[in-house]
Amino acid sequence: MTYEELIERLDPNVYRNLKQAIELGKWPDGRALTREQREISLEAVIYYEETHKVPEEQRVGYLDRGEKAGTACDPSVQFRKDRQGNDDVDPDQFVEVKV
Repeated sequence: MTYEELIERLDPNVYRNLKQAIELGKWPDGRALTREQREISLEAVIYYEETHKVPEEQRVGYLDRGEKAGTACDPSVQFRKDRQGNDDVDPDQFVEVKV
């Protein structure tokens, strides 16, 4: 069985347990995850979420930017450097950068 087949057949309860273990940094029995276990578990969870089309807002690492989306507080927005000599904040001086 390949890694891809294993993840495709992964039980949803196992996925939830892996996700919780990553969040808490420990297994359900209280033992701490090693760095390697965390990396492998995170990789499996991300692959599972992609394979099973988990909605983006439910995926591990999702950040809800809410009202801040598209503003200077949004890390996907960069300061436009072509304006010079004006220190006032102008919303038009920011551009959204899609990655």
